[in-house]
Amino acid sequence: MSHFYASITESARNNAPTACGNKRTGISTYAASRAGRISVDLRHNDATGEDTFTIRMESHDGHGDTRELLYGTVGNAKSVKAFPHA
Repeated sequence: MSHFYASITESARNNAPTACGNKRTGISTYAASRAGRISVDLRHNDATGEDTFTIRMESHDGHGDTRELLYGTVGNAKSVKAFPHA
């Protein structure tokens, strides 16, 4: 049974495509432009029973910077933290 879901809610398509992931696989997605992309990963932490996320800015087709931006627990706004940058 699926634990994670991803969907494209705004696009030129008539029907929103969706994807599913389970606790073992997690789910990853990204949105991109010619300047770079933003990626989101969702994972399940068996030890805590929580679903966690990571948001990254990444290079796309050789354009843009790569940097981890935020991480936290899904559904818990107080858990959101920025990655420290050197």
